[in-house]
Amino acid sequence: MTDPQIAPLAGYTVGVTAARRADELGALMERKGATVLHGPAIRIIPLADDSELLAATTSLVEDERPVDVAVATTGIGFRGWIEAADGWGLGERLIDRLRQATVLARGPKAKGAVRAAGLVEEWSPESEASAELLDHLLAEGVEGKRIAVQIHGEPLREFIDALRRAGAEVIEMPVYRWTGPADPGPLERLIEAVLVGQVDALTFTSAPAAASVLETADRMGRLDALVEQLSDRVLVVGVGGITAGPLVRQGIPVLCPERARIGALVRELAVALPARAARFTVCSSEVELRGQAAVVDGGLRPIPPAPMALLRALAAEPGRVLSRPALVGVLRRHSGREFGVDEHAVETAVGRLRAALGSPSLVQTVVKRGYRLAVPVA
Repeated sequence: MTDPQIAPLAGYTVGVTAARRADELGALMERKGATVLHGPAIRIIPLADDSELLAATTSLVEDERPVDVAVATTGIGFRGWIEAADGWGLGERLIDRLRQATVLARGPKAKGAVRAAGLVEEWSPESEASAELLDHLLAEGVEGKRIAVQIHGEPLREFIDALRRAGAEVIEMPVYRWTGPADPGPLERLIEAVLVGQVDALTFTSAPAAASVLETADRMGRLDALVEQLSDRVLVVGVGGITAGPLVRQGIPVLCPERARIGALVRELAVALPARAARFTVCSSEVELRGQAAVVDGGLRPIPPAPMALLRALAAEPGRVLSRPALVGVLRRHSGREFGVDEHAVETAVGRLRAALGSPSLVQTVVKRGYRLAVPVA
């Protein structure tokens, strides 16, 4: 049985693709024992420098026609919009225009930002979901109405198209837009770490980050390999359904918490990742195979990458003998090298694996055949 003193994410490496609040997310996971690799997938364009938002805000306040409905989708986005408008000298005019509209807020944080601006929301969905917000608008009737929608990252195409089909004029407010990272190196290294089995879970807090990871992998010529890893071995966790969208469209399963909060994301991860661990008995020792470590008789034992690749292969069918040539293939796939990996490298990695496990007898040499885990024979 695993020692309860061992943190739930100890022995696992988790990738963080976030730009905003990445340090907070990483710290939450590290407190649960994870090793965190950070590869920011996006770069946030400062609102004060966003010419597109300035043009949209100017058009909104200078148009003589009133705004019938204003939709606030995120707290940080709505608050930032008001602050940016103040910096452009448009703050009071924007508030006056919004005060004349029916204001809807997607969730508690958006509601708080609306009230902080001196406005009062008329309605907010309990589910915090854009779909419920859309249903409410359509039920109220939108034909002929002008609706300003604060966009949060990925364009809300289905939401906006549905309003337009119902006869509304929709004004899109592109708050806190994203572009690719200024330095793609950390993201590329994170993707490579995923591909060689050194990352056990990958987290996403925005749809643009998810799209950027896929686009970067495609540019690297590794998209198919990444999708394969994320669809099988690596646990993918998104903060919510909108965030998961680009990944789901690639056929990648994404785990999302019930509430779209980073704290809830980490709690979900801390339950789901250990639940995937393989557990078996080897030489009377209870072994739990974590991402980058093994728990042997309740003690956590970190294992280097190459020996861990061999352990995963041996543990796929505990007790089955794997030949040296087969294990050469495992190390070649792990290293990404076709040459320079031979049977001597396998022997070296097996020796390091035995040392890391703390007991040479756990990995058995089968003369002239190869290696196996020393599971009891029925």
